[in-house]
Order: sequence, then C-alpha cells, then structure tokens
Amino acid sequence: MTTTAPRRQRGGYFPSDSEAPRPLAARLRYRVRFSDVDPMAIVWHGRYANLFEHASDELGRAVGLGYADFYREKVRAPIVQLHVDYFAPLALGEDAAIVARMMWCATARINIEFEIHRQGGGLAATGYTVQMFVDEAGTVLLASPALLERCRARWRAGELHELQ
Repeated sequence: MTTTAPRRQRGGYFPSDSEAPRPLAARLRYRVRFSDVDPMAIVWHGRYANLFEHASDELGRAVGLGYADFYREKVRAPIVQLHVDYFAPLALGEDAAIVARMMWCATARINIEFEIHRQGGGLAATGYTVQMFVDEAGTVLLASPALLERCRARWRAGELHELQ
C-alpha cells in the first residue's frame, strides 16, 4: 500500500460561496525575534501558530470579536483546528507580513485563513484556524452568539472593510 502526503495549499482552505460577502482581512508586520528561532536561526515551526494569533487578534478586535468582547458577552471561542503549510523559512531579524482573512460562515464558528510573507515577498507559510463557541461553563453553543451575529450584520451591510 502506497501512501502519499497531503499536498500543501497556498490558501483557499474553506469553500467559497458566491453569495457570501468578501472576507474580512487584517495585515500586520512582524520582525522575527531571537525567542522565535531555533539553533539554526530560523523560526521554529511551532511559532507559526503564535504569528497566526497576532493577526487573528488584530482582526478580531477590529470587527468586534476580540477577547474583551468575548469576556463581556460571557462566551469563549477556543480553537478546535489549526493547520499550517510551510513553504520557506523565516530568519532571525527578518520582517514578515502576516495576513488574516475571516471567511464567511453561516454556522456557529469562525474560520480564519492566514498567509505569512517573507521580507522579499515570497510565501513563508499559509494555514487556518477554526474556532467554535462555548459558554462560561464550557457548554458548546450550537447557535451563533449575539456578538457573532452583530459582526455578520455589519459585514453583510458593508460596514466592515479590509483593515490595515
């Protein structure tokens, strides 16, 4: 029996719907620090989740889905899936560009795709996270919480635009 490794993707992890609004995006710059790298002075593979988190945090705060918003509404949104595809290493001191795109989803979840670009513009990594919702007691919420519905209403109305 021959097995093959799954192919790496350069994005497009979630199915697109022609009726859905455009993804919400946030972009930020990040300089690779000494604490990010391994003994070979390249970013340790486990740090990419942290880079995704930086961009996700910026995006969430801008659209009303930040940590403070979750706490105020007494809901949590733990990550239940994390995926990374690596293409080229980031090096110590390198300036990277991180893009987070929230993809439209009509269910009680948040789908975010990520791209990390090297200083010269080449692709370093792509990936995604999926977040589900729970209440303060940890009970899974099958219906979208109010803060997500408010975000979706603003998104559909065109009030939320690409963020920088």
